[in-house]
Amino acid sequence: MGSMPKKTIAQLDVSGKRILCRVDFNVPIEDGVISDDRRIREAVPTLKSVLDRGGSLVLMSHLGRPEGKGFEAEFSLAPVAKRLGELLGRAVTIPSPLATDDASAAACAALKPGGVILLENVRFNKGEKKGEAEYCKKLGTYGHAYCNDAFGTAHREEGSMFGVPKAMKADDKPAVAGLLLEKELKYLDAALKNPARPFAVVLGGAKVTDKIGVIENLLPKADQIFIGGAMAYPFLKAQGKAIGSSRASEEDVAAAKKLLDLAGKAKCELFLPEDHVCCTVFNEHEGDRKVFEQQIGEGYMGLDIGPKTQVKYAVALKKAKTIVWNGPMGVFEWATFRVGTQMVAMAMVDATKAGATSIVGGGDSAAAADLLGVAEKFSHVSTGGGASLEMLSGKPFTTVALLDEA
Repeated sequence: MGSMPKKTIAQLDVSGKRILCRVDFNVPIEDGVISDDRRIREAVPTLKSVLDRGGSLVLMSHLGRPEGKGFEAEFSLAPVAKRLGELLGRAVTIPSPLATDDASAAACAALKPGGVILLENVRFNKGEKKGEAEYCKKLGTYGHAYCNDAFGTAHREEGSMFGVPKAMKADDKPAVAGLLLEKELKYLDAALKNPARPFAVVLGGAKVTDKIGVIENLLPKADQIFIGGAMAYPFLKAQGKAIGSSRASEEDVAAAKKLLDLAGKAKCELFLPEDHVCCTVFNEHEGDRKVFEQQIGEGYMGLDIGPKTQVKYAVALKKAKTIVWNGPMGVFEWATFRVGTQMVAMAMVDATKAGATSIVGGGDSAAAADLLGVAEKFSHVSTGGGASLEMLSGKPFTTVALLDEA
């Protein structure tokens, strides 16, 4: 990032104006029921800021991966409109099955101060993914100003994130950051620019290739990087250790080798698991469970970091002053293989209590923090897994760069 601070919605006079706001309401929905509404709740301060000051809102979001060929019932934002209405204490209407049709345009034009419209899933339009000019221009007519509060999709140059604000700026309309986006940028950017030390990074999850950019970018900046979860096994294999039937694709092992070489040259300390909680099958209750030190036995797969590693990681993390966590230490969804993630999470919470800044990078880590009941105890829980990874990789966000400067 490293750019100038962006103008925010709080600095914009919104009285009597329609604010076209891109939010990230891509929430998990099963049988019409939202199982986790964090992203909706996190957007509320921005929305209230507009409504309380006499503005009205036209909201845009995607949900899932529809084909872009029109309305698909399973990807409708209807459950989101209902939940948002409860949170805001007012009606939130979806005017029509397509964001760009005449009914949607008419509803936006007729919107009174205090009113809230949620446009139907923007990905129902083929113009969204490609950012087609005509589509973006049409959506741009729906508001007097643009607000980006969708950190979760800030790394994607799609129509509603990039083409729409560009079209609106061409018409001399303001384009500003929402309060959630501002908060995300502040934490993630500050952590990388000028971290209090020791600066520790905890990385877990499945694929090394997903995290290469993060490790490459953070090796020169971090003091310690702790690796756990399935992505640890390609590293151990690259070191010539036996990993049993744990997953390690050739591509991941090659990436791990490269990173181990880089780590050898950096001042950063790279921690890898020294023991492992393993099982013969990928199952919570079946198969033979066993703890292995160093080498994993034939036919066993690692499903959590072992007791020695848990203690070693926890002791080191308690001393950190800045912590970024992205990815669990094991199969945290199952109690049997949750202990590693739990120990590491509790150590980060202790560090936070002692004055450290702790940032949870969305996705599985946020889900784990919720499951363990500690999400509120971190300095910041990001709403964007993929976006926080991209930011931690040091990639510039064009969707943010084009917003007005403060």
